Amino acid sequence: MAAMTAHLLLRLVLAACALAIAGNSHAEPIKVGSKRFTESYLLGEIVSQTLAGQGIAAEHRQGLGNTAILATALQQGQIDLYPEYTGTIVRELLKRESAADAQAPLEQINAWLKPLGLKAAVPLGFNNSYALAMREADAARLGLTTLSDLATKAPQLKPGLSHEFIARADGWPALQRAYGLTLEPGSGLDHGLAYQALAGGQVDLIDVYTTDAQLARQPVRVLRDDRGFFPRYDAVLLMRAAVDDKPLQGLAGRLPEARMIQLNAAAELESRPFADVARSFLEAAPSAAQPNGFIARLLAPDLPKLLAQHLTLVLGSLALAVAVAVPLGIAAHRLPRLAGPVMATVGLLQTLPSLALLAFLIAIVGRIGFVPALLALFVYALLPIVRNTHAGLASVSTGLTQAALALGLTRSQALRSIELPLALPTLMAGVKTAAVTNVGTATVAAFVGAGGLGERIVAGLAVNDSALMLAGALPAAALAIAVQLAFDALEHRVMPNLRQDGMQRLGSAEA
Repeated sequence: MAAMTAHLLLRLVLAACALAIAGNSHAEPIKVGSKRFTESYLLGEIVSQTLAGQGIAAEHRQGLGNTAILATALQQGQIDLYPEYTGTIVRELLKRESAADAQAPLEQINAWLKPLGLKAAVPLGFNNSYALAMREADAARLGLTTLSDLATKAPQLKPGLSHEFIARADGWPALQRAYGLTLEPGSGLDHGLAYQALAGGQVDLIDVYTTDAQLARQPVRVLRDDRGFFPRYDAVLLMRAAVDDKPLQGLAGRLPEARMIQLNAAAELESRPFADVARSFLEAAPSAAQPNGFIARLLAPDLPKLLAQHLTLVLGSLALAVAVAVPLGIAAHRLPRLAGPVMATVGLLQTLPSLALLAFLIAIVGRIGFVPALLALFVYALLPIVRNTHAGLASVSTGLTQAALALGLTRSQALRSIELPLALPTLMAGVKTAAVTNVGTATVAAFVGAGGLGERIVAGLAVNDSALMLAGALPAAALAIAVQLAFDALEHRVMPNLRQDGMQRLGSAEA
């Protein structure tokens, strides 16, 4: 009976996951992506709302990560367009490094993009270049005004550079060569935390965007690029060639740099929701102020959707892990030679960094979103379930098993009727551990567009908004407690009966 119930539960959870995937693919809205920083979130919202205002279904898949992830998702059809910058397209996507190519007009860039099935359209009206900045007081004391000064006057500064700037072709490595800089980049720092770290004296030099809201509020000096290293980063919409850009042409030229800085400040410094800031811009007049307190953010209308996405990821990955890990644990118990390799393999998988595993799975499955996130959580759920299945079976007295076999039960019958019911409390403890752990780990799914409560945490990190991060973290913590309590209730009400059933079956066989 217990096995039938567990099997039915597994099928129901898998069916729910299949329906979730099917539901996502049933309608085909225009999928708008964005990177994980304030300006990209805002531009993604502006594009989505512009399309929606013309009756075109649009979905904003926000905060998907860096250029490489967005470009891959675009080429594979997981998104249809996203806001990008001409300098990034030329240097990062097209791998063209000459100064002349970096200043190429949009027509030339599109000629280069055509073989990739992409196009750049709708120049938004502002240039958002990279720059390096430091505290004004330190820059004045050291006499630093240009990037060339860094090489001769300030060899001991401590940089706090963003992960993408450290890695990208038009970022730190090339800048270091161009200016002969001897500074070491150090550990990567999220862009949303950079200004706070600079103000607190934890770092001395950060990479910035020239439309950053904080530049108007913080006492920092932007060092002049005296050798013209950075190309122009004119904001455009990068899209698949088949996408019709006509509905978005009304945005062309509507965002001069000063206006973009204002919008960034509204989101980042005034803590207004991205959607509200975008709506205000499109209406060309301030909209009614939205509730901005913590409770309003916590109970915002997106909470049911995010909870459902989060729970689907957790239950789906747990169901897959149970289906794979329990047979692995049984095999490791039955075949002792397998125990070592099996435990070592699942233990090794548990140590893989979550973002690295997600990037690897995206490359394997060829898509972002629900599927790679589900598979990553499945991988992390394997170890506790395999280990506890093996430990639970090992705790069953060999005398009981031998007695069952002596009474005519087959090995499979003894496993189903005697060993698994007696091992079930230990096995379920592993399932509970995996479930509770995956509730927390599932927050990283937001980095690849899989939704869930991590969306609030990632968005809060992008604008350094602790209240928004907490509005995502608290429901995740509450969900973890709810899962824990649900499994505790299951253990106290169901497990003793299953264990008793196993002993009764053995007694019946003896009789």
